[in-house]
Amino acid sequence: MLNLNTSVLEKSDILKLYTKGYTRPVDYKIGMEYERLPISKTSLKAVDYWDADGVNAILRAFASENSWDYIVDGSNIVGLAKGHDTITLEPGSQIEISLKPENTISQIKNKITEINEGLYSVIADKDITLLNYGVSPYSTYKTINLIPKRRYKIMAKYLWGILSDVMMRETAGIQCCIDFKDEEDAMRKFKLANKLTPFMTAMFANSPIRGGVDTGYKSFRALSWLNTDNDRCGFVGKISEEFSFEDYIDCIMKTPMIFIHRDSQPVDIDGNITFEEFMKTGYKGLMPVLEDYELQANLCFPEVRMRNFIEIRNHDCVGGDLKYSVLAIYKGIFYDKTAMEECEELLKNLQYNDYSNLRYNVPKHALQTPVKKYYVSDYAKEIIKIAEKSLKNMQTGENMYLNPIKEFTMNNMSPADVILKKWNFFWNKDPRKLVKYLSDFENLKKC
Repeated sequence: MLNLNTSVLEKSDILKLYTKGYTRPVDYKIGMEYERLPISKTSLKAVDYWDADGVNAILRAFASENSWDYIVDGSNIVGLAKGHDTITLEPGSQIEISLKPENTISQIKNKITEINEGLYSVIADKDITLLNYGVSPYSTYKTINLIPKRRYKIMAKYLWGILSDVMMRETAGIQCCIDFKDEEDAMRKFKLANKLTPFMTAMFANSPIRGGVDTGYKSFRALSWLNTDNDRCGFVGKISEEFSFEDYIDCIMKTPMIFIHRDSQPVDIDGNITFEEFMKTGYKGLMPVLEDYELQANLCFPEVRMRNFIEIRNHDCVGGDLKYSVLAIYKGIFYDKTAMEECEELLKNLQYNDYSNLRYNVPKHALQTPVKKYYVSDYAKEIIKIAEKSLKNMQTGENMYLNPIKEFTMNNMSPADVILKKWNFFWNKDPRKLVKYLSDFENLKKC
């Protein structure tokens, strides 16, 4: 296989991928990616891509009714697009809405509501609901087929963690994207976002029941990421140290490669070399191009991913207006200098080992996780207060989107705590009641 590209990829070319994201503060926007689990209302099993009324059929019907374009892999539909907005599929047929960044959270909410209404129209007469939940509540990866997307087959073969199949096929999350004005601002936000991740994971923990049983973890989704692939998951670098775009690039380049694309076909590398080695020597006659690095970076899964924006990835899927609380916290903190300073002051006494311990303890205990002389809940309450003060000062009215998470956190509870209480004392451990509680369309106006 010959590579016809004769130009040599340099680190300076890669660096431009990040510097092109520089944005004036007056133009800052916020973005969202929102995954949900398609579930049969009668069997409670995950809906398969190829079912008669399965996910493939849902995409086709939605595209027809709403004039969206197909995204294909070979001859198979793996998503839809309209302008800069997409509806795509995760490996186990989880449905993800990814929206063009907007100036306000209300604009994002309106777009989500519009898309939800279209999805509801398609599935209203079918035995399907979409769950606002972090992990498949009844089916496990052993009975969830991969969608027909070639990269997922390669990833499933390569990822070696004991829960990597759970991560790929069972989980659903929410991601938030924020802007930066220059490299210094990007690195400051990157470091602070990493420090905030265990507290945000705890606040939005929403996956305690898996396979029809209480797992003993409040975020089984977070646990699955801890056991996916240590080479490409978790913190990028030591967040207590100075960090730069080049340092981030070096972390990506030192990670084993899974595959690249040539002529629209995946070329399996299977961890045989790192991207750094690929830059030096190539692979079987192929030399790197910029798109190879972009793919390599997207095949790394840290809690916070650097792109030409910052992508914060560590939240269980939650429903109703609670999902917009994720955006409100980050907008309140990262788009206000004083709020960032107050968060940095709040967390200044925590060291790298503290954050590392939190990563492993928060999935089990969420807000009740001890940290030094306090609990995660103590820090979480202060984080919300800082974001609320900032949003009130912005005078956009977006502080109202903090109300759903305040109702939980100020009472030392995450969504998982509420589910566990209902599961053990009111639902008699009946997964049907859990699915009804989590269903997107039991009450559409709250979605």
